[in-house]
Amino acid sequence: MANTQQTPAQASKGERFADWFDGRVGLYSLAKANLRKIFPDHWSFMLGEVALYSFVIIIVTGVYLTMFFKPSMTEVVYHGRYAPLNGILMSDAYKSALDISFDVRGGLLLRQLHHWAALVFIMAMLVHMMRVFFTGAFRKPRELNWLFGASLLILGMFDGFMGYSLPDDLLSGTGVRFMEGAILSLPIVGTYLVFFIFGGQYPGHIWVPRMYTVHVLLIPGIMAAALAAHLILVFYHKHTQGIHAGRKNDNVVGMPLMPVYMAKAGGFFFLVSGIISVFAGFAQINPIWAYGPYRPDMVTTDAQPDWYMGFSEGLIRVMPGWEINFLGHTLVLGVFIPLVVFPLVFLAIWCYPFFEAWVTGDRREHHIAERPRNNPVRTAFGAAWIAEYVILLVGGGNDIIAVHFHLSINAITWLVRVGFFVIPVLVFVITHRWCLGLQRRDREKVLHGRESGVITRYPHGEYVEIHEPLSQEALYTLTAHEQYTPWQLPPAVDENGNPRKISWLQRVRARLSEAYFGEGAQIPKATAEEFREIQAAHHEHHEVARVGEGSH
Repeated sequence: MANTQQTPAQASKGERFADWFDGRVGLYSLAKANLRKIFPDHWSFMLGEVALYSFVIIIVTGVYLTMFFKPSMTEVVYHGRYAPLNGILMSDAYKSALDISFDVRGGLLLRQLHHWAALVFIMAMLVHMMRVFFTGAFRKPRELNWLFGASLLILGMFDGFMGYSLPDDLLSGTGVRFMEGAILSLPIVGTYLVFFIFGGQYPGHIWVPRMYTVHVLLIPGIMAAALAAHLILVFYHKHTQGIHAGRKNDNVVGMPLMPVYMAKAGGFFFLVSGIISVFAGFAQINPIWAYGPYRPDMVTTDAQPDWYMGFSEGLIRVMPGWEINFLGHTLVLGVFIPLVVFPLVFLAIWCYPFFEAWVTGDRREHHIAERPRNNPVRTAFGAAWIAEYVILLVGGGNDIIAVHFHLSINAITWLVRVGFFVIPVLVFVITHRWCLGLQRRDREKVLHGRESGVITRYPHGEYVEIHEPLSQEALYTLTAHEQYTPWQLPPAVDENGNPRKISWLQRVRARLSEAYFGEGAQIPKATAEEFREIQAAHHEHHEVARVGEGSH
């Protein structure tokens, strides 16, 4: 008897593969749980995406360049397409970099794309971190993610420095010489570290291979691991939401990961790649053939590192050349002190989330971003940090500024020396007062409404500007933030009448908390009672005026 049972249509290869994969890793349940995950959306989140996509470009172009670069300091005589350098003695590393630029198809484009992507990567990370800092998005539970982001920024800076030092041209060699001098300034251990890095007296013959290994293997591996951890935590915690009606700590308002968020991310990746590629194709960067091979007895004019390392050079240039003799050892303070200040600049911003949590004593989770004006001290501190960074960048380029603007290099140096201590303080004070002014403006808008620009005259001669009431959403945005009260010291005696021991750390915390949230540090936001009283007074005023108008 014939079998009349219907057989289902044979599944496609893709479906069979998905079924096979699901049977081993639970693909379907994993996708169902995560592909429709909701993420908040805001234009500023693109800053982190720019950094991510730039990192992808760096990896892809870097893999291509490693196929042709020779990390060797063996001396060879150049005979290639760049005629001005023919017959010149140079290292194999420099020769291979020239060959990539002139002989490898697309090599110069890939070199410049790699370099431009590195610059954009570090810039995007810095701006992204500032967005997170000013909105308070580093608060619990995102402190670890802040540390991962800060680590990526620092690692990216050092990896970038090593990357543009590898070609062994005269400009990058000047930077390596700068690094060697900074390491030598370390008391006792400096000489040993130099011998370890360079394998003997500077410049030695092994520092390019060693730096190459660190540049393409060690630091990128650590960065890839940190980036993976960073993205996992972003996926788990999601971005902080802006202050808008309906958005709370216990909900998420946004778009699903698939297909909306992924489609936007894919399009933005191609946009970022295209823009960086345009820069690589039209804007020349690091023309190593114009500098020539490195020689320890020569230095280039206008020698400048990439912008992200410029502040470290500024520290060295503006520091007086102090030296002291201690126990028979010469301490070069003119280099050692900047070498100590260099990590402190990063440490101040890196550890700030834990410092603020200690001052506030706040251990709650925060998923709503703060408006920068509502935390004046934090905003002023961030602005002062940026001002410090910029003034040191000016110090790092004092010779170029002096030449192009026909100024005295000594005057610029002294301006930076004074500005290092004065400008951050001025920026802090101005930004703090600016935030307080914006808070006062928000308070007035809540209580009296938005200025309409329409002025009316009552019969008794009074001129009054008409204020339009704000929408409920606008009122919520201006009043939803929380204002901390200063942390107070415990009573001098305990419940048994015994003197309480109060540590100096507690006293410092109380003073800092008062500076953050005490009188004059924030403007009290409008309350519902004040709003009703003002509205009632406005209504009564208008009624009196209307009655007066009717009597006339």
